[in-house]
Amino acid sequence: MMDHYYAVIMAGGGGTRLWPLSRVGRPKQMLSLFDERSLFQTAVDRLDGIFPLDRIYVVTVDDQAEEIRKQFPGIPAENLLIEPMPKGTACVVGFAAAALHKRDPQAVMAVLTADHYIGNEPRFRDILASAHEVAQDGYLVTLGIEPTYAATGFGYIHIGERVGKFKDLWAYHGLQFKEKPDKSQARAMIAAGDHVWNSGMFVWRVEDILREFETQMPELALGLQEIESAWDSSEKDEIVQRVWHELQSKTIDYGIMEGAQHVAVIPASFLEWNDVGSWDALFDVLDKDQNGNILGDGETVTVDTYRSLLYSENGKRLIVAIGVQDLVLVDTGNVVMVCHKDYTQKVRQVVEKLKQDGKDNLFT
Repeated sequence: MMDHYYAVIMAGGGGTRLWPLSRVGRPKQMLSLFDERSLFQTAVDRLDGIFPLDRIYVVTVDDQAEEIRKQFPGIPAENLLIEPMPKGTACVVGFAAAALHKRDPQAVMAVLTADHYIGNEPRFRDILASAHEVAQDGYLVTLGIEPTYAATGFGYIHIGERVGKFKDLWAYHGLQFKEKPDKSQARAMIAAGDHVWNSGMFVWRVEDILREFETQMPELALGLQEIESAWDSSEKDEIVQRVWHELQSKTIDYGIMEGAQHVAVIPASFLEWNDVGSWDALFDVLDKDQNGNILGDGETVTVDTYRSLLYSENGKRLIVAIGVQDLVLVDTGNVVMVCHKDYTQKVRQVVEKLKQDGKDNLFT
C-alpha cells in the first residue's frame, strides 16, 4: 500500500549553532555526535523497513554533495537533488515535489530532517506509516512534538479536534502555526495543553503540496513547473540555475503551512526527539558522568567540575577543568570556544561576527 511513498531528507543546512565543530564544509548533519554514524547516516538508517533506498531523496547544496555520496553510496545518484544556493525550505520542498511528480504523479512524500536525534526509532516508523494514511485523505500532515518545557526556540502548532485514528494513532486538526514565541507566550501555550512543537517534518501527497504552491506561492509554482518540464532534457541544469536565482527565499512554514486550510497534526509523543540545535541540547541526549559532565573521546581531567561539556576534536590536547560548572569547552585545533551553558544559543552571533571580520577560515 506504500509503493508510492517517498522520503525527502533535507540536508543542506550549515548548523552554525554547533560551531566551531560544525563548519560550512562539515555541517552538523555530517558529524558523528552519538556513535560512529553521522546524523545524516542515522537519518537514513531509521527509514529502513518503510523506504527502500531508491525511494529516498536527499536535497543538499553542492559543497556537501560529495560527502553525502561518500556517507551513503547506496542512495541512487539521481535521487540527490542539488539546490544551486540556499533559498529556504519552501524551495527545497518544491524542488523535491517537482522531481517526485515527474517520476510518480501518485507520490506521497515525507519531508524529513538530516540533523535531528530520534531515540525511539520504531515509534518514528509507526508515526510515518500513520501519517501516510492521513495524507491519503488529502491532509497536509505535520509531526508535532509534545512540549517538555516553555521553549522559545521552536515554532508551535495549535491543535483542535480529532480528525480520526490512523493505524492506532490519533490525528488532530492543525488550527494555527505560531513562530518562535517569547517566554510568556510559550508558558501560556504549554499551560493550555493544546499546542505542540513544530518538528519541521511533514507528510503529504505531492499533488496536494503542488496545489498549495499554486495558491499561496504562485511564482514558485511557475518556476517548479518549468523545472519539471525540463527534468529529462539536456537543458535541465541550466533551467534549474536560472529559475533558482529568481526565487524568493521563504520557509515552508511561512510560505505554506500558516495559510493552509487542510492541515492535520500527529502528536509524536514518546519519540525521544531533539533537534540538536545547540551545544546545551547535547546534555539531553549524551551520556554523562556522575557529576553531570559530558566528556569527549580525548583525554580530560576534572576536579570539582559539574554539568559541563569538554570536547577536544581528535583528542589532540588534554583538557583540564577545575572548579567550574555549567561550562561548554570545545577545542577544534584552530579554535577554542569557552561558553556558559545558558549562552550557547549566541554561538550563531559569533559566526556572524567572524563573517563580518572576514575570518572565513574559522567557519568554512
